[in-house]
Amino acid sequence: MRNLKVYGLGLVVLALAAGRTASLTYSQDEVEPLAISEVAAGVYAYIGEIALMSAENDGAIANVGFIVGDAGIAVIDTGGSVHEGRRLLAAIRRISDKPIKYVINTHAHPDHVFGNAAFATAGTVFVGHHNLPRALANRGPYYIEAFRRVMGPVLDDVQIVSPALTVADEMKLDLGGRGLVLKAWPPAHSDSDLTVFDTSSGTLFAGDLVFLKHIPVVDGSIRGWLKTIKQLAELPADRVVPGHGPEAAWPGALAPERTYLERLAADCRDLIKRGIPLADAARVAGISEKSHWDLFEDYNARNATAAYSELEWE
Repeated sequence: MRNLKVYGLGLVVLALAAGRTASLTYSQDEVEPLAISEVAAGVYAYIGEIALMSAENDGAIANVGFIVGDAGIAVIDTGGSVHEGRRLLAAIRRISDKPIKYVINTHAHPDHVFGNAAFATAGTVFVGHHNLPRALANRGPYYIEAFRRVMGPVLDDVQIVSPALTVADEMKLDLGGRGLVLKAWPPAHSDSDLTVFDTSSGTLFAGDLVFLKHIPVVDGSIRGWLKTIKQLAELPADRVVPGHGPEAAWPGALAPERTYLERLAADCRDLIKRGIPLADAARVAGISEKSHWDLFEDYNARNATAAYSELEWE
């Protein structure tokens, strides 16, 4: 069978056998709310499946969440399809009827932004990294075309919704008695990484700057990511909702991905020094970390390729 999956610009890897989506249709009126959990007072998250995006899972592989203040709600990421976004909205409405003031996208990847259209209503402000509009403009149409081949009609309602409010460095948002600190980071996992810190509960929504169980994915800069990890560790959070994987204590949650990225970088530097060509290096760099991560076979070779290509010129 012929399979397909896309995660970064021009990067195609295994996902789903073609031709299995034709019979899938969804009602816009009848959706089952996502199974959310309250990770702290007024802070809710859905922990996505550690898997590749597919029609069967609605693209619901990334963690999404929301924070409820006295005056309104902030949504952090919307999922991998509009259907998932509607399920998130239904879950929110089981908790609160307060207005959704903000939708905050942590970066441009499809599993985090394809649900945006479910929230594109009057009065809701979309927020993102200052690079996010460019990233969505450049990659959005490609992502939709590529994933439509994988997911079929599940993506029929997807729209690329660019942020009206962008963060160049740091920004504070007020939900009414509840302050959020948004921080834009230099290229690391991607070139549009944004974190959301709820000062009231000490909860950090880290987007894909933090992975647990799911192997980290390098689509920005491995050197930048390792530098960012050091700075992230200084944030005064008590817990983190990563982009993928379970909620965890902070800053200990950073340790697994730091180990992986350091190993990958060290291996690539050694292979470069020894004159091993890229194609061969991609098969062996980071391989000692294989037992520690899900989806290793799907992502490690591309991570090694990205890391080798960057470190070759340092």
